[in-house]
Amino acid sequence: MNSMITTTTWVRRGVAAQFPTKYDIDEDEINRISKLARLQLEDAQGDLKAAESAGNDEDEDDDAMDDDEEEEKAGTGSNKGAADEKDDDDLKEYNLDHYDSDEVDEDGEEATMFGNVKSLAYHKPGEKDPYLEIPEDEENEDREELQILGTDNLLIAGKVEDEVAHLEVYVYEDSADNLYVHHDIMLPAIPLSVEWLDFPVGKPEENRTSGNFVAVGTMDPDIEIWDLDIVDCMYPNAILGEGSAEQDTKPSKKKKKAKKANDEYHVDSVLALSANRQHRNLLASASADLTVKLWDLTTQKCAKSYTHHTDKVCALDWHPRESTVLLSGSYDRTIVAADMRAPEAKAARWGVPADVENLRWDIHDPNFFYVTTDSGLVCRYDIRNAPASPKDSKPVWTLQAHDDSVSSFDINPTIPGFIVTGSTDKQVKLWNTVDNKPSMVISRKLEVGKIFSTSFAPDPEVSFRLAVAGSKGVVQIWDTSTNAAVRRAFAGRVPDVAPGDNGEVKEKITGVSQNDDESDSSEGEDDGDEKKDGWESMEED
Repeated sequence: MNSMITTTTWVRRGVAAQFPTKYDIDEDEINRISKLARLQLEDAQGDLKAAESAGNDEDEDDDAMDDDEEEEKAGTGSNKGAADEKDDDDLKEYNLDHYDSDEVDEDGEEATMFGNVKSLAYHKPGEKDPYLEIPEDEENEDREELQILGTDNLLIAGKVEDEVAHLEVYVYEDSADNLYVHHDIMLPAIPLSVEWLDFPVGKPEENRTSGNFVAVGTMDPDIEIWDLDIVDCMYPNAILGEGSAEQDTKPSKKKKKAKKANDEYHVDSVLALSANRQHRNLLASASADLTVKLWDLTTQKCAKSYTHHTDKVCALDWHPRESTVLLSGSYDRTIVAADMRAPEAKAARWGVPADVENLRWDIHDPNFFYVTTDSGLVCRYDIRNAPASPKDSKPVWTLQAHDDSVSSFDINPTIPGFIVTGSTDKQVKLWNTVDNKPSMVISRKLEVGKIFSTSFAPDPEVSFRLAVAGSKGVVQIWDTSTNAAVRRAFAGRVPDVAPGDNGEVKEKITGVSQNDDESDSSEGEDDGDEKKDGWESMEED
């Protein structure tokens, strides 16, 4: 079985509904799905006709070339004709010309696979069917299985398994130290980016000011938004892009995807998403069509489109304090910091040594931002020192973190100077960047294959918890506080953020217990096959 996890994101504690609801299809939804299916069928029929037309043109060109060959093989051709006639006689008994027609009984009525439909049992609206009603005990049991506690985190993972794309919604049970799949969501294409949203999108509900949603960018140009508090949903709450026309109640034939970039929707893969945490109705998206788009989740329309780059735009991050400033990175090897209110204004631009992989504002000091590259570098820049030209860019420091691409990166949300890098070399590395002197704390090779995602848990009381995923299609949760080198480097920097929980966290980090792992080696390298931090040292696949 071939599978990989391409992207992940955490959902903080207490956000998810305690008892997510199961999707309940009503008559309006049936009608909407029917119209969507009809539109998709019309598109498929149009594509088939176009393919057949193209095929017929090629066949006509080939016929002239084949005529001479057929004349030379006239004798063989006559034998073949006789054989074909014999085959036709053999197939007559199966009546293949009418294989999909319903049989007619002696009364002239169609005899379907269900027999006479009039003989089927019928229950009036509201009347219970004893064969379909679920006993109350079973309903309560299902309800308990769906329960999410206030101390549980959700982890959303974009996954491809045997060419089938979907989102896996995990629950991490803190009390049992257990990770399991709560439910999953089918996707139309390979997921490339996910972003959690607390803004209610889609069907309006009374007095609803917040929600638990996820936006998904895929190899398709459209962005889908799903409600994480609904299980077994068939269609997203909203689609941002050209495909949103399919969600209208009036059926209209979907236009073919444009090849040229425009100001209304993306026309190529959506590589990155970033939600604005201060203006909660705003979502930014970056695409392989070279544009960055700003979406208003209230109207579900593109509010602005930006063309600051000359190649695929692959990374985005909103400034944590200046709510209108967006950082974007591209394969054109530039970083742009632009005010989204002034699209015509000249934006600050930095040059980097290789293709951009990730970028992030330093949430502990937003005068700085980090960039990781395809060549294994991590660079830290000061926004106050914007260069006159990208070629004149000078980072505060540059770190050769890996030999291969730094495919994932994160900043600890609670502890300053604590960052993580993950690479296609299958290694995860923890770094201490205090005083602008980056040093590696520890390196691990986990059993997840090439690493595509590394992310710290968002809640202060579990800020040392790290989710790692990659090309083997599995997620591993690493409690980094169990490592002695991590405790020595960061224990003194745990802030007083939650009186009850923080004391427990500090005791766990600074104290020494039977479960502590003291077997860290110099410079944080693995030594042999010793078990450390709950992980076994892994060999190359």
